Amino acid sequence: MSLTPPMTPWNPAPLAGRVVLVTGGAQGLGRGIAQAVLGAGGSVMVGDLDAQAGTECLQDWGVGERAAFRKLDVAREASVAAFVAAARRKFGRLDGLVNNAGIAEPHAGPVESLPWKEWNRRLSSLHGAFLCSKHALPHLGAAHGGSGNGSASGAIVNIASTRALQSEPDSEAYAAAKGGLLALSHALAVSAGPRVRVNAICPGWVPVEAWRRRASRQRATLSAADHAQHPAGRAGTPEDIGALAVFLLSPEAGFITGESFVADGGMTRKMQYR
Repeated sequence: MSLTPPMTPWNPAPLAGRVVLVTGGAQGLGRGIAQAVLGAGGSVMVGDLDAQAGTECLQDWGVGERAAFRKLDVAREASVAAFVAAARRKFGRLDGLVNNAGIAEPHAGPVESLPWKEWNRRLSSLHGAFLCSKHALPHLGAAHGGSGNGSASGAIVNIASTRALQSEPDSEAYAAAKGGLLALSHALAVSAGPRVRVNAICPGWVPVEAWRRRASRQRATLSAADHAQHPAGRAGTPEDIGALAVFLLSPEAGFITGESFVADGGMTRKMQYR
């Protein structure tokens, strides 16, 4: 039996008829977001470096033509342009973009010994969000021809982190990338509005061991103390982040743009002295 939870259908389906691009969508948080989009009635084009994980997603979801995969390197503009073009050919429209791809490991060692090349590599989530937004923006929401009520018809959601707001030692590059995503989000919201809304999500502690490619999946091992650090009483799940992303991508969030949303079970609001 698969460790990854099955797709949960939404009723009503807020993304019915809409097409969403999800980068880094074959594993981890990205897979949870892509799966939530499908559960909400949308279609999804997943981009990821891991082609095997992408193939497994399509097999597990079993939604036919509503899901597609293309290998994607968000650090290469040619790869990004080809990914967006493939989505347009496949679905004929683009309504949403979730910029999730990037290096997940926050710790890079002391900043005084961090090579310039490695610093730049670790900012790939910020660079990739720029490239994907650049190539997707002209097409986002264009199929709607405007909502007719002054609300944006396309949406971008950037996946940042609570590490954009607080830090541990030796995580400067990761924090800079995630903090940059917050600034990119509100700047782009002003530039792209009113046709396209742009928001960011800052996930907290969200174990993803069960959301990897099949050969690497395992159960998360969290203690009662780990869960108790969260005022919500538990660590997060990819479904939690997926549900928020679906809302921000949907017409129900039509009056929300340029904002960042912390989804961490209240952990950053709890004072920690030991």
